[in-house]
Amino acid sequence: MEQYNITGMSCAACQARVEKAVSKVDGVESCAVSLLTNSMGITGTAKEEDIIKAVTNAGYGASKRDDGSADAEANGSDKTGASTHQASSQTRGIEDSLVDRETPILIKRLVSSIVFLLVLMYFSMGHMMFKWPLPGFLEDNIIAIALIEMILATIIMYINKKFFVSGFKSVIHGAPNMDTLVALGSGVSFAWSLILVFAMTDAMTLGDMERMHSYAHNLYFESAAMIVTLITVGKLLESISKGRTTDALKSLLKLAAKKANVIRDGVEVEVPIEEVMVGDVVAVRPGENVPIDGFVLEGNTSIDESALTGESIPVDKEVNDTVFAATTNKSGFIKVKATRVGRDTSLSKIIQMVSDAAATKAPIAKVADKVSAVFVPIVIGISIITFIVWMLLGEDLAFSLARAISVLVISCPCALGLATPVAIMVASGVGAKNGVMFKTAVSIEETGKMQIVALDKTGTITKGEPSLTDIIINTNANVNEALKLIYSLEAKSEHPLAKAIVDYAKERNIEALEITDFMAVSGNGLKGKLNTGEYIFAGNESFIKKQAPVFKEFSDYAKKLSSEGKTAIFLAKDKELLAILAVADIIKEDSARAIKDLKEMGLRVVMITGDNELTAKAIGKEAGLDEVIAGVLPEGKAKVINELKTKGKVLMVGDGINDAPALVSADMGFAIGAGTDVAIESADVVLMKSNLSDVVAAIKLSKKALKNIYENLFWAFIYNIIGIPLAAGVYIHLFGWSLNPMFGAAAMSLSSFCVVTNALRLNLFRMRKDNQTQLSNEVSAKFFEVKVKKLDLDLESLQNKELIKGVNTMKKTIKITGMMCGHCEASVVKALEALDGVVKATASHEAGEAVVELTSEVSNETLKAAVEAKDYTVTAIN
Repeated sequence: MEQYNITGMSCAACQARVEKAVSKVDGVESCAVSLLTNSMGITGTAKEEDIIKAVTNAGYGASKRDDGSADAEANGSDKTGASTHQASSQTRGIEDSLVDRETPILIKRLVSSIVFLLVLMYFSMGHMMFKWPLPGFLEDNIIAIALIEMILATIIMYINKKFFVSGFKSVIHGAPNMDTLVALGSGVSFAWSLILVFAMTDAMTLGDMERMHSYAHNLYFESAAMIVTLITVGKLLESISKGRTTDALKSLLKLAAKKANVIRDGVEVEVPIEEVMVGDVVAVRPGENVPIDGFVLEGNTSIDESALTGESIPVDKEVNDTVFAATTNKSGFIKVKATRVGRDTSLSKIIQMVSDAAATKAPIAKVADKVSAVFVPIVIGISIITFIVWMLLGEDLAFSLARAISVLVISCPCALGLATPVAIMVASGVGAKNGVMFKTAVSIEETGKMQIVALDKTGTITKGEPSLTDIIINTNANVNEALKLIYSLEAKSEHPLAKAIVDYAKERNIEALEITDFMAVSGNGLKGKLNTGEYIFAGNESFIKKQAPVFKEFSDYAKKLSSEGKTAIFLAKDKELLAILAVADIIKEDSARAIKDLKEMGLRVVMITGDNELTAKAIGKEAGLDEVIAGVLPEGKAKVINELKTKGKVLMVGDGINDAPALVSADMGFAIGAGTDVAIESADVVLMKSNLSDVVAAIKLSKKALKNIYENLFWAFIYNIIGIPLAAGVYIHLFGWSLNPMFGAAAMSLSSFCVVTNALRLNLFRMRKDNQTQLSNEVSAKFFEVKVKKLDLDLESLQNKELIKGVNTMKKTIKITGMMCGHCEASVVKALEALDGVVKATASHEAGEAVVELTSEVSNETLKAAVEAKDYTVTAIN
């Protein structure tokens, strides 16, 4: 999307005019103009000069917002450097668009207007209403007082000449706007009063003092001045309030680092952020903000990531952990290697997302746009009709004119134009502060309308990596012993399941035992030798059965674990089975709670996964899902989404490359923040944290924002529906109600302010409950608690019943020549123990033989080949 800054707009009619003009330009696919930020978002292939020309011809100004492309060209092929320079220009462009240039001007105008207005009110009403004395030469000099009022009104109108310049200029371009209404209301009041001044001079020459006094009472100089002054008050309040709607974006921009401490050639150098390159090592001290995205190269600390995720609790970081720009180092000194700089950092992407959301338009805004496009001409028509009707009803010219002027100045197209964009801007800001990034205004509006939530499993509902879940130990074993033994083996393994056990043992400061003769038997398990001479084994059931007896109770429990989607790892020492440890990809701390919340909101929650049905259903049951769709290939997820769309609007949540097609196919796509760039690019909403609770928060915020928009639109429409007839005098004969033009101007000035203020209430919306952190910790403790169970078996009784027969082993003695030392013995033992079926081997170079213990038949040829592969000679096997 290309963004432009638009100048000269004053109301929704201007916005509609610009959109209409630009939409006609060849190559423009879509155009969204924001009255709130005075910006325009364009998609398509239209040329920049054609777009600017169209805006200019419509009577407004336009300039391309600097996105850093010029910097990129200047940097040539240096992409990493270009990225940083682009981000700097991009940030400057957005910062420039947020600079409040209007408020200082309005303050000066208002102060000047009030000074002269007070003097004007003194001369026009003070002496009559409050009996304030007038200078002697003005006593009974009605003409002189009228001329002074005229001069003061002229000065005030000149101070506020923008209304007249903009209003009449828009008429010339065939698109009257709010300024046109103000200019007409004030201008007609002034012109009518000017006519009465001439009539007063005529009456004076005729000596008709009664007529002179009558004309004096019908002067509207103070109304002409009061109208533009009160509208300026409203404009100022509106401007201040509009400025607050972009507070979130401004606070994000303040987080962007200006400098970084880069280590080059072993020396720490402070450089502008534009000079930091991918691969640079950056030093970050306690209290400093991280200037780039990267990973910890050295040191450990805790990082406050609240600026990006909304999470107030600092996150512990150690070597190889990822850190992000704009987060704050709370404790230790760290060195960070830059992986993303400039516009590629998470902060820059967030800033761009919020800016883009403000430059797009929600579908609900189309209703207001259609009304705004014809609103001003209709109001002018109503004003003319009001004047004619009252004249035909026999009222005098002054009364009829007052009613027509009131109609002009009470109507407010601005409230209609601001109703949607202010709510969208505030909602996107609130989302950004809490780690929920809405890419467009459409995503803010539509998210709350979803009916079905489809969830990926791995990395979305579950953690995406295995964790230890259960420990089942034998009667004669204990948990610490079992953990120490299996940790000692798994620490030497590179298997993904091993990491779960190793991490769990490290968290509990368990020390590994010294293991020798370690061997990984592919697809089966691990074995190694303790310094006591005992062997330990870890692996699947079929592997362990060859080493130790597996009781039926253990075998049944392993099947139960498998039915829950867990992988069972058996542990044995010599010929005794000690324990079973279960490992699984467990659901995240907040997944079950989030799914429950979604269901309570009336949403149907479905999981789509490529896992087998057994594992998927186990996860689905634990998470509380409505439906589980298992065995879906990556390319089939989009098809499943399309099928679900026949039952209602679908929101898809995913994190991987394989989720991208489904995210695009869904009515609304949510990307988990820890996911791939492809998923994030394909999504409509990005969750900076990888928590499903943020899906709940995003839906709640969307519903709240949509409700706020409805409230704004209701106020904008009802204000005009009630106010215009009141100004026209419709209620005079019914209730005796009429409206002075000055009060109409006051009402007009406050209408937009009320709309903006109502939108600002969204800042009070709490996306997360106060007890959410405590709840998360409780849930975390629940899901990270490893279940420990001891199978209390009467081993002696089982043995008496011959349920335990031990492992039937046989021995073979291999005569070997060529062994000369202990190294030779170890080489032979290792070769023999590598054979499937060999549980133990010993060798003696002095006796010239090796003895093997077998749990299953191993042919003599196999034994001979294993030894002779080590360059020794087998002479006999007994």
